[in-house]
Amino acid sequence: MNPFRQDALMGVAVFALGLVLLASGAYVHRGQPVALLAVPLAMTCAGVVLRRRRPVAALVVGVAGMVADLCVGPSLGTVLVFTDNLYSPTLYGPRRLATWLLGATVVLAVVTGAVVGFVARDWGALAVAGVQAGLVLTMPTITAMIIRQHRDQVIAERVRAEQVARLAALDRQAAVTAERTRMARELHDIIANHFSAVAIQSAAVIARTDLDRAAVRKVLESIRENSVRGMAEMRTMIGLLRAEDEEPETTGHRLRDASDLVARSRRAGLAVDLTVSGTPRDLPPSIELAGYRILQESLTNAMKHGTGRADVRVRYGQDQVVLTVENPCATGPAGLPGSGAGLVGMAERAALVGGTFTAGSDDQDGRFWRVVATLTVESQPFEAKLITAEDRG
Repeated sequence: MNPFRQDALMGVAVFALGLVLLASGAYVHRGQPVALLAVPLAMTCAGVVLRRRRPVAALVVGVAGMVADLCVGPSLGTVLVFTDNLYSPTLYGPRRLATWLLGATVVLAVVTGAVVGFVARDWGALAVAGVQAGLVLTMPTITAMIIRQHRDQVIAERVRAEQVARLAALDRQAAVTAERTRMARELHDIIANHFSAVAIQSAAVIARTDLDRAAVRKVLESIRENSVRGMAEMRTMIGLLRAEDEEPETTGHRLRDASDLVARSRRAGLAVDLTVSGTPRDLPPSIELAGYRILQESLTNAMKHGTGRADVRVRYGQDQVVLTVENPCATGPAGLPGSGAGLVGMAERAALVGGTFTAGSDDQDGRFWRVVATLTVESQPFEAKLITAEDRG
């Protein structure tokens, strides 16, 4: 039912009960006609009708009805209905009005008890009048304040719960997006390397008619090797996706296996020169995988867009590993189209391990393409050193 209709029905119901109390004589008899006492009762009942729609107007009408009832009565029904006239503005009205009503009713209850006690010159009358004034004036406002506080707490908790739910949804969405990006990067690196080699070699076999049986067999063996390795890595990726453990096992690719990757590229027809400087050592798995994938994608790009030659340099430093891949660019159109996702994936891999990545032409003519990835292994702690006069000299 509509709340305003509920208030209207409640106003009619309490007015009828008030009339029953008047008919039963529940008022101070001063020789006044009973119909006169129904007017203040109707005014306070009108405040009940307006309790939620116009709480301030309900208070004004109720106070006016109570004052009129005190002048001609008072009557029990009007006093009881007036408690709702104080309760409703405190609960539904402005917060400042509720605070003001609480203070005003407390002061009025104390003053009423003191005046009655002074006039009657009886401490018992003071206590009775004070308690009655407190029940009629103060208790409705205190009850409304308590209910209002609980209601505000419920609203605040509901808003907080909605915010937490929205944040959780955003976190889930961000996690899903990050996982999709990672999966796309891994699948791109796996498919682009092996199947690009397959496509280039098969196209070469189709285009060349002067190849002997041994050369064709060698090319087909390389095609088969790339196909088998691509399928194996795809199975590994599918196994990781299906794994129910929170920390699935890594794929085991390492930057130290660069020689194997270079050897496969050579078998695929790419002339690669590999130079490793520094001391190769075991690196964190994230560094190993990032370096391996960056090298793999760089060689794939060199095979697709280059002239068939590439120079690879891996330099192991004290706190970083620098991977450089250079290749001459083909003058004509590339044999296989590229989407540009490889460069984005390499930059993302380097950024995820706290490294840097650059890719582009190293001269104005655009004849050479260079990829440089710097992967930070660990940060060296700062060491303070005292510089003496001898050191300065």
